[in-house]
Amino acid sequence: MKPEILKLIRSKLDLTQKQASEIIEVSDKTWQQWESGKTEMHPAYYSFLQEKLKDKINFEELSAQKTLQKKIFDKYNQNQITKNAEELAEITHIEERKDAYSSDFKFIDLFSGIGGIRQSFEVNGGKCVFSSEIDPFAKFTYYTNFGVVPFGDITKVEATTIPQHDILCAGFPCQPFSHIGKREGFEHPTQGTMFHEIVRIIETKKTPVLFLENVPGLINHDDGNTLKVIIETLEDMGYKVHHTVLDASHFGIPQKRKRFYLVAFLNQNIHFEFPKPPMISKDIGEVLESDVTGYSISEHLQKSYLFKKDDGKPSLIDKNTTGAVKTLVSTYHKIQRLTGTFVKDGETGIRLLTTNECKAIMGFPKDFVIPVSRTQMYRQMGNSVVVPVVTKIAEQISLALKTVNQQSPQENFELELV
Repeated sequence: MKPEILKLIRSKLDLTQKQASEIIEVSDKTWQQWESGKTEMHPAYYSFLQEKLKDKINFEELSAQKTLQKKIFDKYNQNQITKNAEELAEITHIEERKDAYSSDFKFIDLFSGIGGIRQSFEVNGGKCVFSSEIDPFAKFTYYTNFGVVPFGDITKVEATTIPQHDILCAGFPCQPFSHIGKREGFEHPTQGTMFHEIVRIIETKKTPVLFLENVPGLINHDDGNTLKVIIETLEDMGYKVHHTVLDASHFGIPQKRKRFYLVAFLNQNIHFEFPKPPMISKDIGEVLESDVTGYSISEHLQKSYLFKKDDGKPSLIDKNTTGAVKTLVSTYHKIQRLTGTFVKDGETGIRLLTTNECKAIMGFPKDFVIPVSRTQMYRQMGNSVVVPVVTKIAEQISLALKTVNQQSPQENFELELV
């Protein structure tokens, strides 16, 4: 039995290795060896597992999904996805995703990452008609969950070929504006022009609504000039601009994560308000898993890096810890580079956050699949949006569009949705 299937089973059921091993009455060490590929699971054990989980998992569908994933992953291993966008487009619709929600509006998903923004807008009645992401591993995760591989380099896309849409969504690259990374703004040789790619598309498509997400450092970048340029550019194009900073910890997420959000409408008569934070708090201890194996930090790393740093000490948490954790960053896996949050648990007494715990502090549903390596998982989660916050904003945008279209004929400034 392929180790990837075992990982997929655990991911779908949100199980630790210990919990999975208990289902078929083997040790967690045995399961760990199967899942790592060190030893092979005997077919009899797999049959036993199928029998135990037959009411919870469709194993035929699981195998088919894994086969499709392998087709995509093979292309990543051959380095063909970033080199050959045309070939990638041919496999974009290997399996058309059945829309789980009704379609009230259409949107495009630029710099899509693993699909956090898409997740948020779909549950509010949106249908995604185009997506773009340049990172091959993020594209693989996106495909695994949405059935579509995003187009690659957005600078290579003719704006006229992008489908008509009501909302352009873009979590355009954080690094140039982040206090964590290099503060280079629009002067960055590659990522700095990404806002101009957005402008290029909305100029051509006359997009009615924009939703943009970035780090809060955008506000003060270049003494505020960067944000000033963004707002003035949009206003010159006829958009009414709204922007704010929201903290995920005020939306029932146990993570202190502030992000900058901008919403803009071509229709000047649309009334829009950002969601008022419900100020719902959740303690980080509530989302921590028990008896976790495989995420431990070696004693050598603990002594060499974790507790011998000049730039601060890490935060140690457990199930009794209250409040929210620090912002999860994309370099979380690089122990020697950060002062992050670690859990008092595991074989060596201290461990990293698990995949399921990362999903919880980013607000992703439990059944969201992360099919990549742990290193890539931390990068993807650290670069993603917090789903519940964006979901609330998408809800407000949807409400604003519905409200303006329900006005009386005398007052109707209808936004014609495509």
